[in-house]
Amino acid sequence: MFDLVDNAALPIKTAKVVKEAEKKRDCPCGRKNAKGRPLAYADCCGRYIDHWDARPAPDAEALMRSRYTAFVSENQEYLQATWHASQRPSQLDFDATTKWLGLDVKQFQSTGDASAEVEFVARYRLAGRAVRLHERSRFVLEGGRWFYVDGDQF
Repeated sequence: MFDLVDNAALPIKTAKVVKEAEKKRDCPCGRKNAKGRPLAYADCCGRYIDHWDARPAPDAEALMRSRYTAFVSENQEYLQATWHASQRPSQLDFDATTKWLGLDVKQFQSTGDASAEVEFVARYRLAGRAVRLHERSRFVLEGGRWFYVDGDQF
């Protein structure tokens, strides 16, 4: 299906050291606990972003949410480490005028033993202009880790 490169051997370092106070802030992905309260970064996407080598995202939805959070914090290393080797860009260019506003996961479904899709809408402002990114993303599981492959935008 893919011309695979050894994804498990890809090194990852935390792009930014997150201060203890910042770990308690609400996670940018917007996931809520059973009481409807936002989860803290450290209890949500931070578990995967800050500990990629020891604690990869357990499913495609968690990986997609953590990748959104990594876009918010411009964490290029995490984004590249979680991008499938068959599609991974050599570098990412972040626009300083981008302000991420929120994420809405529409649907999460398994499409096989080692594949899944997540449909989402990410809202952001680019140079002051409101933008909606509506995408169905494809993910694969290899070596116990989920990887983003590609997506179709609506």
